[in-house]
Amino acid sequence: MTSRWPRRGLYAITPDEADTPRLLRRVEAVLGAGAHWLQYRNKAADAALQRAQVQALQPLCRAHGVPLIVNDDWRLAAELGADGAHLGEDDGELPAARVALGSRAILGASCYDDIALARAAAAQGASYVAFGAFFVSPTKPHARRASPALLAQAAALGLPRVAIGGIAPDNARPLVDAGADLLAVISGVFDAPDPAAAVRAYLSCFEEDSRHD
Repeated sequence: MTSRWPRRGLYAITPDEADTPRLLRRVEAVLGAGAHWLQYRNKAADAALQRAQVQALQPLCRAHGVPLIVNDDWRLAAELGADGAHLGEDDGELPAARVALGSRAILGASCYDDIALARAAAAQGASYVAFGAFFVSPTKPHARRASPALLAQAAALGLPRVAIGGIAPDNARPLVDAGADLLAVISGVFDAPDPAAAVRAYLSCFEEDSRHD
C-alpha cells in the first residue's frame, strides 16, 4: 500500500489557509525542499473550499512525486482520486475507507497514546499508524501525550510509524531513534521563518540516523 512512496522522512501537514494561491505557494516551498508526504488538513474550511484546495494541490504533489493524503474525509479522497486519507478515531471506519480507496491507497490511522488502537488499525487495513502528541503542540495544545516507547512497540506491526505533536528539529532525533519512520509537522515547517530550511533540518535527523532499513 505504501510501496510506491518513501517509507521514511518528513510528512508535512497543511495549515488552515483560506487563500488557495497562497496555500500552493507555501506548499511548493516545502515540497521543493524535500518533504516526502503531504496531508491536506484545513479545519477552518467549508466543504467547497476543501474540495477546491485538494484539487489545486493534486497536480503540485504529482509534479513533486509526493502523495497527497486527505485528513478526515475518506469520501472526498476517494471521489477526487487522492493518494489516500488519514482518519482519527471519530472519522469513520477503516475497513469502509479501505474498500472505497482501493488496495493501493495510503490509509493512515491516528492511534494517539494507545498501542491497542494501532493493532486494531493494522488489522483493519491501515497503511501506517500515527502516535502523538509527543510534545506540547500549538495545533492541539490539549492532545493526549504519547511515549516514544510506543514507536518501538509498534515495530511488530510491520507498518510505517508516524510521530506527531510539537515535533521540532531539536527534539525529533529521539523519536527517530525510537522507531519513527515519518515526522508529521504543521507549524514546525509552515510557520517557520524559512520553511525550506526547516524541512532540511528535519530531514537531517534521518540522515544522521545510523540504522539501516
